[in-house]
Amino acid sequence: MPAYDFRTVPHIHIGRGASRHLARICAPLIGSAKRIFLVTDSGVRGHGLTDAAVTSLQAAGLEVLIFDQVVADPPRDVVLMAEDKARDFGAEIVIGLGGGSSMDTAKLIALLLGSTQTLEDMYGVNNATGPRLPLVLIPTTAGTGSEVTPISVITIGESTKMGVNAPPLYADIAVLDAELTLGLPRAVTAATGIDAMVHAIEGFTSKIEKNAVSDSLALAGLKKLHGAIERACSNGDDIEAREDMLTGALLAGQAFANAPVGAVHALAYPLGGVFHIPHGLSNSLMLPPVLRYNAQAAEPLYAELAEHLGLHASTDGLVTEMERIADEVGIETRLSQLGISHNDLPRLAQEAMEVKRLLVNNPREMTLEAAQACYEAVL
Repeated sequence: MPAYDFRTVPHIHIGRGASRHLARICAPLIGSAKRIFLVTDSGVRGHGLTDAAVTSLQAAGLEVLIFDQVVADPPRDVVLMAEDKARDFGAEIVIGLGGGSSMDTAKLIALLLGSTQTLEDMYGVNNATGPRLPLVLIPTTAGTGSEVTPISVITIGESTKMGVNAPPLYADIAVLDAELTLGLPRAVTAATGIDAMVHAIEGFTSKIEKNAVSDSLALAGLKKLHGAIERACSNGDDIEAREDMLTGALLAGQAFANAPVGAVHALAYPLGGVFHIPHGLSNSLMLPPVLRYNAQAAEPLYAELAEHLGLHASTDGLVTEMERIADEVGIETRLSQLGISHNDLPRLAQEAMEVKRLLVNNPREMTLEAAQACYEAVL
């Protein structure tokens, strides 16, 4: 077996109501620090999901500044605005509390405040060198796995997505509190849950860095997510299902952080950048056609995943089940449902082909013609 590295977050705390005890959980990291910069979005803050964490930190004598202007597919300007506010505040620790966009933004702020590099210096793989400020990540959705990945994705200009992928973006502590996900709407639960399943599937079939540790995490995460997603969608207050979703998303995140994702994500990115379709939904839409395209090279691996879930051991068995789940939980399954027409497909395909850092991981080489055909298959 070829040598490989496996990295992950050094401290993971999982517990219901953990955000109410955040100061205690993070005490070794906080040390003598006094100023906490908390990154979130207005929806998360408006629903009171930051309250318990802030109360815990303030009760410990810490000063907390909340930045709640993160939006989906965070633009570069928002990241730089947050950096300026954190720098003026004298932030000593950064906490990202929210969905993937909030956590991705928090990672970059911690890095920008601790490093001498500019944001432009960091784009790409292993270009960000650190150091960074201490970093804590707390997800409020079970999808991106950003709390345990070294990846941050932002939007440049009108629609171009740029990624920073480097070890300094691993957080010091990831805190999973299922209570923070209880109010998540059904549609968001479904899309983010399928997003996490895509992470497991693509991590397991990653062409270049697939390894035994990532494979085990991908299998465990996929099974946990598969068993919980419909339960969480049908009863949003099912705390056990919510906890399984969070744990499954974390396991899948650990997997793809080390065995990177491929063409499903590459084709999903333009849908978010151009049409602002949520990332999880974009991945859900592109999963069936990309898996069918990849089957020529990855059939044994897809069959193994399907069998692991108790399905017919084939690509078709896996794809049919993922399509069934999307239909059962009620999310869109066609691009036309989201206002995309045939005329948009050439641009989407062209932009997808620019996501070379992901396409190299795909088990089968993706061509421009094949990318457009994948979009057409779900139009």
